[in-house]
Amino acid sequence: MLAFLFRRLIQAFFVMLTISVISFAIQGKLGDPVQQMVGMTVSPAERAHLRQELGLNDSFAVQYWHFLKNAAHGNFGISYYYKKPVLDLIFERMPATLELAFCAIILVAIFATPFGIYAAIRPRSLLSRLIMAFSTLGLSVPIFIVGIFLVYVFSIQLHMAPSFGRGHTVDVFGIWKSGLFTKSGLHHLMLPSITLAFALMPIFIRLIRSEMMEVLHSEYIRFAWSKGLSTNRIYFIHALKNTMLPVITVGGIQAGTLIAYTILTETIFQWPGMGFLFIDAVSRVDTPLISAYLMVVGGIFVTTNTVVDLIYGLVNPTVKLENHGL
Repeated sequence: MLAFLFRRLIQAFFVMLTISVISFAIQGKLGDPVQQMVGMTVSPAERAHLRQELGLNDSFAVQYWHFLKNAAHGNFGISYYYKKPVLDLIFERMPATLELAFCAIILVAIFATPFGIYAAIRPRSLLSRLIMAFSTLGLSVPIFIVGIFLVYVFSIQLHMAPSFGRGHTVDVFGIWKSGLFTKSGLHHLMLPSITLAFALMPIFIRLIRSEMMEVLHSEYIRFAWSKGLSTNRIYFIHALKNTMLPVITVGGIQAGTLIAYTILTETIFQWPGMGFLFIDAVSRVDTPLISAYLMVVGGIFVTTNTVVDLIYGLVNPTVKLENHGL
């Protein structure tokens, strides 16, 4: 276990280093931040002085070295637009994004698991065909179309749910503003969480169905039938347990991908999360905020993949973590 963690930490270091190079390198391709920070009346001399103060005239290597030194101390710079430390801005928005992703994952687990199991057990039934048709539709329709459709039906036509905002929030231990504990917050979560879940649910339905169908045709399941074990025990203990191993792996990766999906969802519903903040930063060429966002999201991916590997080893004792490939 310790050897595995050590290797994963080394791998995480190089992954984050690569992400830092990429996130820093694209800064110069997004436009001139000075032009976004000052008005049209500012003289060229003042613009040049500001560029010198920000270190924008230094070489790429010098700028990147300063970026790494500051990042090692948790300092990713000051937002050009908000005039605040960029990590503070991201951490302020992070609870909204995590709550949205959490609700979407709960919806996927509640619906995708039974649908996938049923489609594997009764593949020829009408309901299974409808489930697979739904999964095909979900894979084909872009997430922004789903979001706009839900807004039109449930907000504009039926007036059942709000179309934007987060609603009322409450402080949790003084460090977390949550909308999960208020009626307004839950009401505002409904449409964006359904939209986000719709993007992942078809993948998990198909994955659970295909994996379980493969397991049900394996030798040990046939042996379990021959021993006269109950149907529920075969389906929901022996078959389902082995079905969930690849699902855990893919699920962990997709959980990290949710952060990327939230960019579109948060934009559609004006959800005050990290994704909406990132789009705002791109439009304003707020390069410190863009770089910090990419680093934070990269860290989430790395952490998620490490946790998934650990869980995989715990669920399947035959997997030796110390021998697990990087």
